[in-house]
Amino acid sequence: MSRFAARLLALLIVLAPTLAGQAQRQVFINRQRLPADTLTLVEQHFQTRIPDGRYWYDAMSGGWGLEGGQTQGFTVAGLPLGGKLPADISGGGTGVFINGRELHPLDLQGLQQLTGPVLPGRYWLDGQGYAGLEGGPPLANLRALAAQGMYRQGSGVGENYGNGGSAYGNLNTGIGIITDGQGGAAVFNH
Repeated sequence: MSRFAARLLALLIVLAPTLAGQAQRQVFINRQRLPADTLTLVEQHFQTRIPDGRYWYDAMSGGWGLEGGQTQGFTVAGLPLGGKLPADISGGGTGVFINGRELHPLDLQGLQQLTGPVLPGRYWLDGQGYAGLEGGPPLANLRALAAQGMYRQGSGVGENYGNGGSAYGNLNTGIGIITDGQGGAAVFNH
């Protein structure tokens, strides 16, 4: 064996665990393993390394999380990653489905902080934050509600303030309440 071949063989032996680790990446999205070339393209485009793991991704809204768990964040909608979004990928148990995925209890809790009570049913959410009943028109923009600190409850609208205070007004009666977060409150009629 030549000196060059011996050095090359020694280098390959040293690099083999690293190369094998790259070839054996275990990134699953919607229960489908991402092909190595797709994973490389995504990581290069977003300039990040995706840790090996099992994830869900909602291509319609851009929402993502760990399999069996709640939403961890939002990214670009419409990426052709993984298979169809399974209904049970988040653990579910809430009876509230968004884009076919049954919400994790913590997702439902967060949604209700924005909107007030959410009835069990099937809803859609797009990448701009618009949401509505499946097959129906938009009813709200969750991004706008979150940005404004607003929430809906029944036939009313409310706002939470950072100090624990809040305000709520019933749109049908015009009667509302303002709290200061310290136990004080005032009822108003507009």
